[in-house]
Amino acid sequence: MAARPRIVSLAPSATSILWAIGAGRKVVGVSKWCAEVAPVGRLPRVGDCWAADVTPVSRLRPTLLVGSVPFKPETMARLLEIGAPLVAMNPRSLADIYSDIELLGRITGHSAAARRVAGKMRNDLRAATASARRRASARLRGDEKPRVYCEAWPNPRISSPPWVAELIVLAGGTPAVPAGQRVTDAQVAEARPDVIILAWTATGSKADARRALENPAWRDVPAVRDRRVFVISDELLNTPSPILVRGARELAVAIRAAGEQP
Repeated sequence: MAARPRIVSLAPSATSILWAIGAGRKVVGVSKWCAEVAPVGRLPRVGDCWAADVTPVSRLRPTLLVGSVPFKPETMARLLEIGAPLVAMNPRSLADIYSDIELLGRITGHSAAARRVAGKMRNDLRAATASARRRASARLRGDEKPRVYCEAWPNPRISSPPWVAELIVLAGGTPAVPAGQRVTDAQVAEARPDVIILAWTATGSKADARRALENPAWRDVPAVRDRRVFVISDELLNTPSPILVRGARELAVAIRAAGEQP
């Protein structure tokens, strides 16, 4: 008889996907960041692909390790020494996320469920952003769509990942700066976003809107001038998994607010 699968998830995205496709019962350990994305209960916390302590991971006798970016090469090398297969995801786009869902479905024996989850996520994202998309068509500057700056980290300033830029487009907006890159105050000011979203990595909902509203370099930015600076909980936009649907709903509310300006 084959041994029961024992999965250690080293990334919130992997944990979110595993629970969504019905493989949560096979998980025996998670990273400390996973509690906000799935009902992990009292499962052991064992680090992540950046700073995992290999000893407690090994003690869980995993048959599969699943992680995602960001990786530290030294940590990954130590994890490989455990001897269990290691799946390391590196999604950039929504298409990559759907592919990762189906990949984990095949690996864990939940292929049909994974296909359903990926399909539902596509449909739910379109539905979540539909209202904002319609309102954005009546933008205050004619056909110009609301420009949106979404921030993943404030110092150094880093824009949100590429899949967030796709969500902005789905909601009828236009990304104000390139996605997933370091940007300067001057670049953001020059882009003149109509909406600013703060979703700072590993901070939950603790991003500080005042840091944008009181930034002297952004005094003339429309989003600051009109006080359209919103905080969205980090895990809802930075976790490449079905939880993005919740983030998309909040993102759509912010973009819709710009479209409603007289």
